[in-house]
Amino acid sequence: MTDIAIHVDQLSKKYKLGAMYERQDTLRDFLVSMVRSPFRKRPVSDNQILWALKDISFDIERGSVIGIVGRNGAGKSTLLKVLSRVTDPTSGIGEIRGRVGSLLEVGTGFHPELTGRENIYLNGAILGMKRTEIEKKFDEIVDFSEVAKFIDTPVKRYSSGMYLRLAFAVAAHLEPDILVVDEVLAVGDAEFQRKCLGKMSDVAEQGRTVLFVSHNMSAILRLTTETLVMEKGRIVKRAPSNEAVDYYLSSGFAETGERIWNIDEIPENAAPFRPKALRIKNEQGLVVNTIRSTEDMTIEFEYQLDDSVTGLRVGFYLMSARGEFIFTTFDTDEPQKYEEFSVREPGLYFSRCKIPADTFNDGRFVVGINASTYRIRRYFQDERAITFNIDPAGAPGMQWPEQRLGPTRPRLNWEIEKI
Repeated sequence: MTDIAIHVDQLSKKYKLGAMYERQDTLRDFLVSMVRSPFRKRPVSDNQILWALKDISFDIERGSVIGIVGRNGAGKSTLLKVLSRVTDPTSGIGEIRGRVGSLLEVGTGFHPELTGRENIYLNGAILGMKRTEIEKKFDEIVDFSEVAKFIDTPVKRYSSGMYLRLAFAVAAHLEPDILVVDEVLAVGDAEFQRKCLGKMSDVAEQGRTVLFVSHNMSAILRLTTETLVMEKGRIVKRAPSNEAVDYYLSSGFAETGERIWNIDEIPENAAPFRPKALRIKNEQGLVVNTIRSTEDMTIEFEYQLDDSVTGLRVGFYLMSARGEFIFTTFDTDEPQKYEEFSVREPGLYFSRCKIPADTFNDGRFVVGINASTYRIRRYFQDERAITFNIDPAGAPGMQWPEQRLGPTRPRLNWEIEKI
């Protein structure tokens, strides 16, 4: 056990849904409740209990770099919070042996009224650094974060990206025995993401243990050697990262080209929006899992509104199998559509997007769903709702058997002129 950095045995965490409405905020509220029903016990039904983690067991050896993947709500962040002692487990054991550097949320441990300089010392102290250690690392932290110009500015004036840069710089330069990183890197720009991944690689090469949660499969494959796949609070697979990523991308998706949502997959706060089905259709209107690259294709989303919604937009995220975004599109991107559907009355709706032929290269692609009102409310999101395959037969350049790089394979007009 001396080489074990993280030991987890039968770890579980449950949350009571709706408990906030049963709370007595004052002594008067409590006494009134006791007088009205002194012996009443409020039963908690099964549908009011959410098991974010359920009987999870695993060991991680010191110096391992482990990825954690899964859908939203699979329990990834809860697991990291329990291991980082942010929240207590309901039952079971979770042991971490060594100093932990955690980056679970942007700006964790930062005080908005303090400057960046002051927050480096505050955040470092929270993460377990001694003052002499912080002073030794201070210049390196500031250089890495690239916020030297604003280091004496209160962080409440920082953008979310600047927050992230400084928070990650402190956590990464803590030189922890174990570095725990949640999906916060999505906030940063692409160049800073690469910089952070490079720093985590350096930490891993120094023999420290890394736990990394991400929806970016390329980052998982690049950084980790082994990956845990989580689903509904359980670990459903542990394998070398390439095998685990293949399993994750191919599991839980409709192989027929159709995804239908069950009631238990729809969060209560999605109301009045109810997703029903997502379909991939070919030129003939048939639901299929594989599309020829030389054919038009349609992505069709069926949903129900139980009440009128103002400013609703339904969008698709299209990604490669490894999580790189290709494009995002919404059904009200066109101004006339935005005006026509500014208010959507209750009823059954279909939002369809037609993608022209000669767009994709061969391979597997992922479609995510977003239904939201811009900057006001997100009703529903499923970042990996369905996958489909592209057959390159008849695509440009098929006379050469070489693999074409990139997710797109457009048919472009060329001119060859001889002088």
